[in-house]
Order: sequence, then structure tokens, then C-alpha cells
Amino acid sequence: MEKAALKIRKNLLTLCSQQVIHIGGDLSVADVMTVLWQYQIKYDSQNPKDETRDRFILSKGHAAAVTSFNQAAIGCYRDEDIFKEYAGDNGRFAMHSCNLINPHVEVSTGSLGHGLPVAAGVAQGLKLKGNTTSRVYVVMGDGEQSEGSMWEAILNSVHYKLGNLVGIVDCNKLGFDGTIQEITALGNIADKYRVFVWNVVEVAGHDIAAMVEAFDLLPPADFDKPTVLICHTVKGHGVDFMENQVKWHAGRLSPENRDEAIRQLEAAYQEKWGEA
Repeated sequence: MEKAALKIRKNLLTLCSQQVIHIGGDLSVADVMTVLWQYQIKYDSQNPKDETRDRFILSKGHAAAVTSFNQAAIGCYRDEDIFKEYAGDNGRFAMHSCNLINPHVEVSTGSLGHGLPVAAGVAQGLKLKGNTTSRVYVVMGDGEQSEGSMWEAILNSVHYKLGNLVGIVDCNKLGFDGTIQEITALGNIADKYRVFVWNVVEVAGHDIAAMVEAFDLLPPADFDKPTVLICHTVKGHGVDFMENQVKWHAGRLSPENRDEAIRQLEAAYQEKWGEA
């Protein structure tokens, strides 16, 4: 998983030298998404509409690139397809995911605050169909937790006992134009979910082993409470000139900055694992 996450980050930085992408938030959620897609999720890349599959909804819609590269890693397409088609005419890949042109996108997203309500509806629909094994995973940003639609869905998910719903919050503490504290002070997000009687798990979002353990310990899909993983992360993680920098919410890298960013990632990996 560590090596897989390194590859995802290098792909993101390479794409960011070719196109404008939401690189800060992609890097903050890269470890979480690697474990989710390459370890946890039950999904057949050759049969994306299999009724027994787990569902994935990207409420944090601007993290489309990190999603696509992880889907490529399990065989949905090739990395080369993403580089070739990203932001092109009739391409399957863009700054937000679209299910009209990409069959591996469950729901088109981008407007923050919409993903969790949709995921709750999908989870309830699975229960009504008698599906007791599939889960619905929804990746959210911490900034969108201030949307009223989120809290309606949080309340209803408990009321309908949606144990098959797993929320994943990328808590990098930065939004598009400032810190979460400056824009809409949310306080302790984990405590807010606890008040609403969710099953709450806080985890270091850049600790691969901790993420694996968090997924391993999820209650069964027929549990009587929804679960939320509060993942504490750093926006732009792994690249010193991007970390905690609002200006890298979205942008494009020069070839020189790309090479330096990849060098930093490889050096950190080599220091930890003794290989690049």
C-alpha cells in the first residue's frame, strides 16, 4: 500500500504539470483513497454495475484525479488513458467526476454538500432491496461539513439505521480560500458526529497501517449505526512547498517544481523503506 500510494502521488504530480488539478486536496486524501480502492472496496472493474458491489460517492468532487488513478490501479482503465483524456473533448476524466461519460463514476459530483445525502439515499435503497452485505463509501471534505444538507443527512442516516453507510472525512483544515476555522468554525467534527450517535473513528490519514486497521474493524454492513472515519490529514502532503498552502488548492506545476516534488516523495519513501 505504501508503494501504491507513492505511485498515485507521482501520477498526480505528473498530471498537475500538464493540467490544472486540485492538487492540494488530492494529495491530502491520497493515502486514504489508496487503501480504500486498492485494499478495501468490493468492486469488479469489469462489471461496474454488479448489484453486489460496494458503492463509492465522491462528495469532495474535486478529488476526481486521485479517484481516477486509484480506479486505474484496479483495472478500470489505464494511467495512460487519464493522462491522454483529462480535460479533453469527450474525455472521461476532468476536475469533477461525471457518470454520463464514465461508467465507473456512481454519481456526478462537484457541488459540496450533496454527496452524503445521495449516499444516504443509496444506502437506504440497498436496505430496502434486502442487500445486507454491500456498503456505500462517501468521501467528504471538512469544509463541506458546514452545509445544512450534510446535517440533515447525518440525522436521517441514524434514524434509518444505515449501518451500510461509511462516511470518510478528509480533515485537512483548509478550504478554497482559507482555513476552516476562518470560514466557518466547525470545532471538533468528530464530537459533532458523536452527538448525532454515529459510530466515530478518528485516524491518522497518512498512516497506511492505521487506515488498513480502521477498515478492518468496520462493523458489518447490517450494523444499526452509520460509521464515519475522521481522517486527520495535511493539504498538499509530502511536498514541502505545497503543504498547508491555500494557493495549492488547485494549480499547475512547472516541470522543475514537478521534478522537485517527486524527488521529495521518493526521498521520504527511501528513508522509510530503503528503496525508491
